[in-house]
Amino acid sequence: MPPVEDAKAPEVSCRALTKVYEGARPVVALDCVDLDITAGEFLAVIGPFGGGKSTLLHLLGGIDRLTSGTIAIRGRDIGSLSDEDLTLYRRRESGIVFQFFNLLPHINVRENVELPRALDGAADASARAEELLDRVGLLHRAGAHPYELSGGEMQRVAIARALVTGARLLLADEPTGNLDSANSEQVLALLNEIRNERGVTLVLATHWPAAARRADRTVELRDGRLVLTPP
Repeated sequence: MPPVEDAKAPEVSCRALTKVYEGARPVVALDCVDLDITAGEFLAVIGPFGGGKSTLLHLLGGIDRLTSGTIAIRGRDIGSLSDEDLTLYRRRESGIVFQFFNLLPHINVRENVELPRALDGAADASARAEELLDRVGLLHRAGAHPYELSGGEMQRVAIARALVTGARLLLADEPTGNLDSANSEQVLALLNEIRNERGVTLVLATHWPAAARRADRTVELRDGRLVLTPP
C-alpha cells in the first residue's frame, strides 16, 4: 500500500536552510532558516533589498541549490534531487512569476504560456494555454508578441505561464515591482483569486506593504535570517 499522507503535514518545510554564494568574500544569502508553509496558504515574505527573499524563492522553485539544510515539498527532499529530477520538479511542480516578466520576445503570447507544458510533451499544451489566457483576461491577445503588451498584461501572461503545468506551488518574486499602483492591485487580486480557485500555495516576495496585507501570514527576512512578524 502507498503511504498515507498526513493531512496536517506542511506543503513546504525548510530546516536550517542555508545558501552561501562563494567568492573572494562569501555572501551568506540565507542563514539557517526554518519555515513551514501550509497547503493553500498565501505567505508574504518581506524585508530589505539583499535580505534573502529572492534567494528563498529560487531555492523553493528549484532554480538554485541550497548550501546546507533541507527543503521538503510535500514531503519530498528537493535538495537531494539529481539535476534531471530537479529540472522535472521545476517544470511540473513549481511555477514562478518574476518581476521582469521573463517572456520570450520572439514568440507570441500563446506560445509563451504553452511552452513549459509543451517542453514536457503534453499534447494539450495549446488548449491549456488558451484556458489560462482566458482566465487572466488575455485570450484576445494570444497572437500578440510581448513587446506589444503593457506591463500589467505581460505580468498576467507570466501568471498564466506559471500555472500551465498544473503546479501546486506558485512563487511570485516582486511581481508588482515594475507596475504602477493600478496594475499592481489588479495583479495581486488575480494572484489571490487564482490561489483560492485552484487551491495552490502562494509565496509572494514583496517590498510593498499593501501586497503583504493581502496575505494570510507575513514573515520577514533580514540579513538572511527569518524574523517572525506579529499576526
